[in-house]
Amino acid sequence: MTEVNPNTLVDDFIQLYQALNKDNLHLLERVYDDKIIFADPMHQIIGLPALTQYFAKLYKNIQHIQFDIKEVQQNNSQASLFWQMQYSHPKLNKGETIFVDGMSQLRFNEKIFFHRDYFDLGQMLYEHLPCMGGLIRLLKDRAAK
Repeated sequence: MTEVNPNTLVDDFIQLYQALNKDNLHLLERVYDDKIIFADPMHQIIGLPALTQYFAKLYKNIQHIQFDIKEVQQNNSQASLFWQMQYSHPKLNKGETIFVDGMSQLRFNEKIFFHRDYFDLGQMLYEHLPCMGGLIRLLKDRAAK
C-alpha cells in the first residue's frame, strides 16, 4: 500500500472542487478511488464512472458554482470539510445565486473511497422551486414559532 499524505490529498480535493465544471469531470479520477462510494441527501452512487455521470447531469445547466471552504478537520484517514456552496441555475430562484451550507465527510487511503455530503435539501432546492418554495418557507416559519 502506498503511503499518502492526507494534507496533499485534501488540498487536491479542495482545488479540484474550486475548478470543477462540466468540461473537466475527468479530473475526478485524480482524487477518487475507482470504487468510490458517494452519498448525499438525494443519492448514493458507487463507482467513479457513475459518479462522473452524476456530476455531468448536475453540472449540465449550472450557470455558476463556487465552494467556500470554511473549516477543515482531518487525520491520516479521514477529513471533514465545512463549506458554503454558491450556485445559480436558470430554473431556480429566478436564476439568482443560491447559498447552501454543508459538510463533506471524506475517508481515504491512496485516494478518496468514501464521500458523504450533508446539507439541507430545502435550502439547496425545494425552497427555490416556483410552486413549493413559498409553502416550504411558510412551514419552516410556523415550525419555528
